[in-house]
Amino acid sequence: MELRDLVNDRPAHLVLLVVDGLGGYADARHGSELEEATTPNLDQLAAEGSCGVALPAGPGITVGSGPGHLALFGYDPLEYDLGRGLLSALGLGVDLRPGDLAARGNLATLDADDNVVDRRAGRIDDARARAIVDRLEAGVSLPDVEVSFRHVSEHRVLLVLRGEGLDPRVGDLDPQRTGVPPLAPTATAPEAERTARLLEQLDAAMREALVGQDADVVLFRGFDTHHDLPSMQERFGLRPATVATYPMYRGVAKLVGMDLLPVVDSLGEQIALMADRWNDYDYLFAHEKAADSAGHDGRRDAKIAAIEAVDALVPDLVALAPDVLCITADHAAPTQLSSHSWHPVPTLLWGEAVGRDAVTSFGERACAAGMLGHLRTQDLLPLMLASARRLEKYGA
Repeated sequence: MELRDLVNDRPAHLVLLVVDGLGGYADARHGSELEEATTPNLDQLAAEGSCGVALPAGPGITVGSGPGHLALFGYDPLEYDLGRGLLSALGLGVDLRPGDLAARGNLATLDADDNVVDRRAGRIDDARARAIVDRLEAGVSLPDVEVSFRHVSEHRVLLVLRGEGLDPRVGDLDPQRTGVPPLAPTATAPEAERTARLLEQLDAAMREALVGQDADVVLFRGFDTHHDLPSMQERFGLRPATVATYPMYRGVAKLVGMDLLPVVDSLGEQIALMADRWNDYDYLFAHEKAADSAGHDGRRDAKIAAIEAVDALVPDLVALAPDVLCITADHAAPTQLSSHSWHPVPTLLWGEAVGRDAVTSFGERACAAGMLGHLRTQDLLPLMLASARRLEKYGA
């Protein structure tokens, strides 16, 4: 028996709001960023619904945004190992063919000793970054391999290689920290040795093309090729769509069968777009990035402000009258660490049939005492389906 066998066609609307990097942790000086933010609307939903803390891939495992979102959509992120390059390509609408190689990269700066100074080139703006990517597209090539660069957003770059015998089993070039040199391309399987050597040539050509620019190098990670996954329609009987704006998250959504609605500029516009398309779908996914960006930069006040900005829009979400609303994150991004972390993610479910627990505020320590308990992130979607009365009883 599979879950799909229990799904009925009862009309219902499920909404998932992902506050990227929402989670954090309390320390000796502070509560978490969420705990110290002023969030009356989120607190009210927590008091009216059920709360818990979610683990995207299991205790102690720090996940990237790709695995974190796959779990939110009901997929086991340890079963479906997807590179960030694939997801960014899909989100940008790139025609990624079987055998192509894709990777997500950061424009970055180096010091005189070739150590990484800034992994995001000062969070370079779109206009300057796009000019750099255009320079790479025009001036960088490899023998016998088609090379393509696409600007994603800010410092983010997509690389696509097309040619014979490419293999994605290559380690990341991004060391994920400063003060050390970029990593050398390394094959993780014998079949990928040629690909690693091609990436060495590519790195040298990019550095030459970037002389005198606002970035010195591109740090690539998440090498992958074309994949097919079973869709959310097949697995859960849903008609899903997303209003997310960032290409990577749109890529994950597309990979699991969501329709990609037009890109808008803000979370408020995402909610308005959901209202416009409300009757076309029974599952809608919205995404807000600012808390994650502040977490990566270690900017505590900015992360608190980003959470408070989300809270101000919660009444607009509630006004849509979803049968079930889930608010959570793909991972934690505590400002103490300036990175993703393994800490459990605060989670709330709200809706008529969700039930109430004793939690009265939305924060990590409060949610840990909630009725949902400590759960796997991938179990949230079945709980949303059940709370929308979309699942039949199993057995006699």
